Amino acid sequence: MIDLVIADDQSLIRMALRNLFKNEDDFRLAAEAEDGDQAWEFIQRLKPDVALLDVRMPGIDGLEVLRRISRDQNLAATRVVMITTFEIDDYIFDALSSGAAGFVMKDAPPEDLLRAVRLAAAGDSLLSPDVTRKVIRAYAERGTGGAKPHPNLPELTDRELEILRWVATGLPNDEIGRRLFISPATVRTHVGKLLSKLAARDRAGLVAIAYRSGLDIPEP
Repeated sequence: MIDLVIADDQSLIRMALRNLFKNEDDFRLAAEAEDGDQAWEFIQRLKPDVALLDVRMPGIDGLEVLRRISRDQNLAATRVVMITTFEIDDYIFDALSSGAAGFVMKDAPPEDLLRAVRLAAAGDSLLSPDVTRKVIRAYAERGTGGAKPHPNLPELTDRELEILRWVATGLPNDEIGRRLFISPATVRTHVGKLLSKLAARDRAGLVAIAYRSGLDIPEP
């Protein structure tokens, strides 16, 4: 059973999310919040498996709630999925860098949202290649201030650097393995080393590092 806290300031969105997850046997809605302060209070007290947070909310926003979760050792097991719209793509890199397990658009199909939360609960990340490309393109068009290579990039082997570029496409391990003619287990091993060497919380963080560093990302 996946314990879930939902936070969104729009009552219609909360109702839709509530109905979506209540109809699934593997979810338990622990609480729903209408602003960031309430969300943070619930998350501290209930320690859910996953927090589904809107980026923009009254009080503290979803991004600040995410940062607080990432800093709190008592919430190390709580994963975060951000709900966003293309109008606020500027927040995506900050969300990924702060430890979000993934992000979904508010107009995404219900099955995409369910999958995102299930993957987050399992310790994985959902980064749809198509959505990732659109978000990164929008971010780049608004200006990134130039590439800022991660200081630990020189420590990576050529293979690890190659894997990092492919992780940044949003493709899963099995698909990356097919592209590189290696097993998913081998990809998983390299991803683990990347997480350690680059001090990233999860593969979503690796995506942010790859793009911030100005790496040449292959076309999925």
